[in-house]
Amino acid sequence: MSNSPLTPGIASGRLPAEEYDRNFLDHLPALDVHEARVAADRCYFCHDAPCMTACPTSIDIPLFIRQIATGTAEAAAKTIWSQNILGGICARVCPTETLCEGVCVREVAEGKPVEIGRLQRFATDFAMPKGHPFQRATPTGRRVAVVGAGPAGLACAHRLAMLGHDIVVFERRPRPGGLNEYGIASYKSTGGFAQAEVDWLLQIGGIELRNGVELGRDITLAELRQSYDAVFLGIGLQGVNLLSAEGEDLEGVSNAVDFIADLRQANDLSTLPVGRDVVVIGGGMTAVDAAVQSRLLGAENVTIVYRRSQEKMSASEHEQDHATSKGVRIIHNAAPLRVIGETRAEAVEFAYTEDGPDGLRLLPETFTLKADQVLRAIGQRLTGLPDGVTVKGGKIDTAPAQVWAGGDCAAGGEDLTVTAVAEGRDAALSIHRQLSGL
Repeated sequence: MSNSPLTPGIASGRLPAEEYDRNFLDHLPALDVHEARVAADRCYFCHDAPCMTACPTSIDIPLFIRQIATGTAEAAAKTIWSQNILGGICARVCPTETLCEGVCVREVAEGKPVEIGRLQRFATDFAMPKGHPFQRATPTGRRVAVVGAGPAGLACAHRLAMLGHDIVVFERRPRPGGLNEYGIASYKSTGGFAQAEVDWLLQIGGIELRNGVELGRDITLAELRQSYDAVFLGIGLQGVNLLSAEGEDLEGVSNAVDFIADLRQANDLSTLPVGRDVVVIGGGMTAVDAAVQSRLLGAENVTIVYRRSQEKMSASEHEQDHATSKGVRIIHNAAPLRVIGETRAEAVEFAYTEDGPDGLRLLPETFTLKADQVLRAIGQRLTGLPDGVTVKGGKIDTAPAQVWAGGDCAAGGEDLTVTAVAEGRDAALSIHRQLSGL
């Protein structure tokens, strides 16, 4: 090994090959049959289950857990998929600790919820190899264009195909999957699961996928409206917010989402360069995923710096604890002033902050962190919108007739896979009602 965690600058091959393999194993192993039955037996099967209310896709959680408890995991999976066709990936990446498990009666009473996420994964992993559980309805002769093959677009396409419509999905990237393929930590979705789930979803039939096609470059919304009976926009948030700090154009400063995407697509993790001293600026899941994976790639020092208090971080307390358990330092109430360096990043100067009645205030006291790699993770923004689409609060607000939108790009989107699935599914039902004259 030519490099190590102590090698200056941004370098690849910091760890022995076997350590990369070990670091990027599934961070939460799957339950076996016995473990799943034991975990399912802890459920009270509440009649008015708060976990169902907390689930954005409204999965009948007590029902699927009862089905696991009675040895019918395949039926449990179908219960999940009837509401959330991407239930497999959601079981891996959903912040269950703040959604279903966070309101579990067991959590409230004992501080230990039913392991809903792991039980959902058990059921879907059990049933996926057995084939696709749904059949298409009689073809309607209607054609719908879906722009974006992320969670919202895929969920919309699947439900419309199941209802008998013909779907063409346009995706700008080489692979479908969106956030699930390009934007989550590799240790949360191992073994190519994201693509395997897409392949499984497409078994419904009636869905044509066209990769490498970008709205505004290769096709226009006007053309789609003319050629199709309806259009669904699931384009996500393609732009990245800048720091607006001096020096952020220096070499070594980049976007956390690009760092994660490169890692997700790498065949050999030892070829990925990472800094010795990495600073991640932001407080969401992207910041945590980038920081943890920097450590797993061999960075010696990794620090997340967030401008507000810990309570205001959008990354859950569970995810923050996971980051610190991997050696990531988290500093709160600090904002970047400038990236220091001549041609490449060498350090970042921060000012302490304070939340006041008039918003965030910079304090006079500053500090400097050594950094040869700086990753921006302060949110993404909507870019490249077609004519006729209006924006409110940074999200799509209204669209022309016969055009729907959902997922991160749309108003109400919470930048979660499960929310995107719910919005895509619900848009499909709305499209179906209109195309059917209901």
